[in-house]
Amino acid sequence: MLCTLMMAMSDPIAVIAILIALIAGGGVGALVSAKKANKKGFEEGVAHRKMEAEAAIGSAEKEAERIRTAAEKEANDRKKAALVEAKDEIFKLRSEAERELKERRGEMSRQERRIQQKEENLDKKTDQYERREEALQNKLHAADEKLAEAEALKKAGAEELDKMKKSQLDILERISEFSREQAREYLLTQMDADLTHEKAVKITAYEQQVKTSCDEIARRHISLAIAKCAAEQVSEVAVSVVPLPNDEMKGRIIGREGRNIRTLETLTGVDLIIDDTPEAITLSCFDPVRREVARLALEKLIVDGRIHPASIEEKVDKARRDVEKRIKQEGERAILETNVHGLNPELVRLLGRLTFRTSYRQNVLNHSIEVSMLSGVLASELGVDANMARRAGLLHDIGKALTAEIEGSHVAIGVDVCRKYKENADIVHAIEAHHNDVEPKTVIACIVQAADAISAARPGARSENLESYIKRLQKLEEICTSYEGVEKCFAIQAGREVRVMVKPEIIDDEKMILVAREIAKQIEDEMEYPGQIKVNLIRESRAVEVAK
Repeated sequence: MLCTLMMAMSDPIAVIAILIALIAGGGVGALVSAKKANKKGFEEGVAHRKMEAEAAIGSAEKEAERIRTAAEKEANDRKKAALVEAKDEIFKLRSEAERELKERRGEMSRQERRIQQKEENLDKKTDQYERREEALQNKLHAADEKLAEAEALKKAGAEELDKMKKSQLDILERISEFSREQAREYLLTQMDADLTHEKAVKITAYEQQVKTSCDEIARRHISLAIAKCAAEQVSEVAVSVVPLPNDEMKGRIIGREGRNIRTLETLTGVDLIIDDTPEAITLSCFDPVRREVARLALEKLIVDGRIHPASIEEKVDKARRDVEKRIKQEGERAILETNVHGLNPELVRLLGRLTFRTSYRQNVLNHSIEVSMLSGVLASELGVDANMARRAGLLHDIGKALTAEIEGSHVAIGVDVCRKYKENADIVHAIEAHHNDVEPKTVIACIVQAADAISAARPGARSENLESYIKRLQKLEEICTSYEGVEKCFAIQAGREVRVMVKPEIIDDEKMILVAREIAKQIEDEMEYPGQIKVNLIRESRAVEVAK
């Protein structure tokens, strides 16, 4: 009974029926009715569930059939697409292969035609060479025949000439009472003496004539040019020294583990030399513009007091802008002072860069301005275009602004730069010839060369280090002592004059002139020096007797 009730409880309909039966009839009748109702509900539930299961199975079979059909259709579509793609790829590869084969066949055809043409040309050239060789052989054969005839004639003539010469010499020997060797020696000695004397006399006369007509004019022109251009000369150095307020600043500039000094050197390309020098730092660099940027940046950092990589970068950028501004101002100042207008802005900027460039410790921009003024004065005195002369003088050392960036001499760099910016051909030639790299062919080139020498040779204008100075004096004395008959040699006046003592028994008065010219010529060819060098030969004759 209990089991029946529990089974009935599992079905809601049966439970409801049982409850109704209990309420209406109660007792056993209710229980019987409930059992019957429960059985009927169970059978109906089983039938319902069976129908649901059969419906689910049918639905699943239909879904499986649908999926299978869709999969077969999709597989067939993909197969067809793959076949189409494969056919397209095969057609594409076949087309490319045919095209490549066609191109190769065409290239082979062209190569075959070229080879055939070359073979034909070679055949033609071979025929020409053979014909030329045959003609040359014929000419050589004819020349050999003529040469043999000439040799025969020469031999016959030489024999006849020897006979005549011998007979004449015999007559001369009888007349002069000299042997052949004695006569030859006498004639050569007389000829050498006569030629030496004639050369010395002609050289002396020519020099006197040239000096008489040119010295006074040249002296007047040069003196006038120097007087009109009395520029101040200041020697400069190739390093910069930055003063410090105290030695503690050195440690701040170096920074933790050297990061500050590394940053500054990396940004400027300048070496900072921090040594035992009190309250000073030395900046060293081959490029004066970089050195000036580093100097300004370091001074700004010292004044600011905040020294770290970010502030260093900021101060370097500002210093670089200040230097560019000063370069522009200096270039404009140079063209205003020299009254040279119409220059390309890039040439003006390069002129401004020369204010940081030195040569033999002479400021190159000031030197260029002075050469420009000297050239203008000399050109005015000689009746030449003074404007062009001043322009050539101002630009003659423009290449020195780029020697730190471009390889080559400053002359070659200057010529290339001026040609690039369409300067006059005469000005370009003057720049190229001012150091005798080429022979001067115009009056302006000679004027610029002379003005450059005047500016460089002025006392105090240039200086050189002690080692180079000593080597130059030693080389000067070596050249002079290499000549036979030179007893002593002394370089004086800072190498601008050399005094040579000669042996009077070897070098006479007339030969002194020739030796002096030869020494001066060798000095010009083998040495480089500012200005000019005077060669002064001294010959002293002494007569010594002893009184007993």
